[in-house]
Amino acid sequence: MELFPRITKGDPVLILSRLQLRDLNLDHVGEEQKRQIQQLYLTYNSFSLFPTSICLLPNLEHLDLSNNYLTAMPEDITLLANLKTLVAKNNHLDETSFPKHFGSMHIESLNLSGNRFREIPRQFLKLSRLLSLSLGGNRLKSIPAEIENLNRLEMLYLGGNMISSIPPELANLRCLRYLVLCDNCIQSIPPQLSRLHSLMSLSLHNNLLTFLPREILSLVHLQELSLRGNPLVVRFIKDMTYDPPSLLELAGRTIKSRNLPYLPSDLPANLCRYLDMASKCPNPKCAGVYFDSCVRHIKFVDFCGKFRLPLMHYLCSPECSSPCSSNPQSDAESEDENSVSVDRLQRVLLG
Repeated sequence: MELFPRITKGDPVLILSRLQLRDLNLDHVGEEQKRQIQQLYLTYNSFSLFPTSICLLPNLEHLDLSNNYLTAMPEDITLLANLKTLVAKNNHLDETSFPKHFGSMHIESLNLSGNRFREIPRQFLKLSRLLSLSLGGNRLKSIPAEIENLNRLEMLYLGGNMISSIPPELANLRCLRYLVLCDNCIQSIPPQLSRLHSLMSLSLHNNLLTFLPREILSLVHLQELSLRGNPLVVRFIKDMTYDPPSLLELAGRTIKSRNLPYLPSDLPANLCRYLDMASKCPNPKCAGVYFDSCVRHIKFVDFCGKFRLPLMHYLCSPECSSPCSSNPQSDAESEDENSVSVDRLQRVLLG
């Protein structure tokens, strides 16, 4: 039986899926035909070893080996100088499966969801042209800080793992447009993510979130925020933790709130630095500041006239979170948050 379909001139696609292949012999394909092939699909076969004959296709740009039994990628894969897309979903690959120099390849899209990765291989973090990385449905427990090296990344899919925290370095991916972290064990969102100004979609459903940082309001291009399946609504935190301020902080608060002038010639350098680190209380009716002692306070903010998101605020004292009149809103309800435009988030998914 003729295994390979006839490859006509100008036809760049070769599909050999669902043929129960265990090996791939390209001896029947002429050299000119090999040069024509730009896309190769070998999905739903029985490969346990990477077919090294693939490396004889010099102009291959798209390779799909999904739904096989692969455990490793050979060093020869780096010979595919024009490979831009590598898809190998639902195999048996892990962090030891890739050659040392894999990071020198020109891959732009890498999809290895449904494998056995416990950590993101260092080679992946050296793919300088990578635009899309998908490692969903693996066994990842963390995101390395070196993820920031993928400075061209536009889409990061890490859903369905065991990730418990998000490194602040993720905020350095300034081109990131789609971030999927659903179905993990994430308990909090670092406020640094507010620097992801290109972000359009943020998927956080089915995690352990009880609040969101108020800095999320800075994501001006965000169109979709998925939060369903988190305890942030049903377990709205009302308890406040507050450590009484030290004498140093009380003195610093007095100086800053009363706008008392000070110069480096008046105070030791460490005290000047301390005073410069004052944070203004977000309550518009409070002119106070705080340094180390503050109240963690969660407040619901209205989005789109339909959903209220719990955002974390840091107030200078418990009094700032108490109602001051018959107005049901607390003093911490800032005017800028009440006036958030309804088009800031086009879709907020809580259910």
